[in-house]
Amino acid sequence: MQVATKPCTKNSATEICPHFQKTFMILGKKWNGLILEVLMDGPQRFKNIASAVTKCSDRVLVERLKELESDGLVDRVTHPDSALIEYRLTPKGEGLSDVLASAHAWGDVWLTDEECVD
Repeated sequence: MQVATKPCTKNSATEICPHFQKTFMILGKKWNGLILEVLMDGPQRFKNIASAVTKCSDRVLVERLKELESDGLVDRVTHPDSALIEYRLTPKGEGLSDVLASAHAWGDVWLTDEECVD
């Protein structure tokens, strides 16, 4: 596992840290935050993730899971002698737990129930 060894430095006041940019490219992609939130509860089968993230099509869910896997946040686990496939967070993915908890806290303070209805 690769871990950043030093904080990101910016070259100018208007430049955004590349680490920050990549973080929000991952989290800002539609459905990723919700998928990660579901996986925070432990390994899940595809059908469990799909039933929790109801408005995401199966095709898009497969695509997002593959992207999260390639970003090193999710592992696809196959069980020997079984058709069972599960998805689980890697340590890198688990490292987002405080970020997601902060998003929950922010939403609890700043969003009304009316704003959360589609």
